[in-house]
Order: sequence, then C-alpha cells, then structure tokens
Amino acid sequence: MKTKSGTDIEEVRRRNANSGLTYNQAKEQLARQMQKNSERT
Repeated sequence: MKTKSGTDIEEVRRRNANSGLTYNQAKEQLARQMQKNSERT
C-alpha cells in the first residue's frame, strides 16, 4: 500500500520494526540500569 506521495507504508513499518529500540524504550532501559547501579552503592 502506498500513499499519494508514493511512500510504501508496509516497507516503512517493516523497517521500523527492525530498527531496534524506540526512544522511549531506550530511556526506560537506561533508567532501569541507573536504578540497579544506585542500589549497589
């Protein structure tokens, strides 16, 4: 399926799914790591 401008929506979704962590996922992971490190001290 393509938009009027010719963008292949399915291709964009596929690439996004394979791109790794989202910004929010990365932020959550960093917060968890920082919390673990602070519990050790």
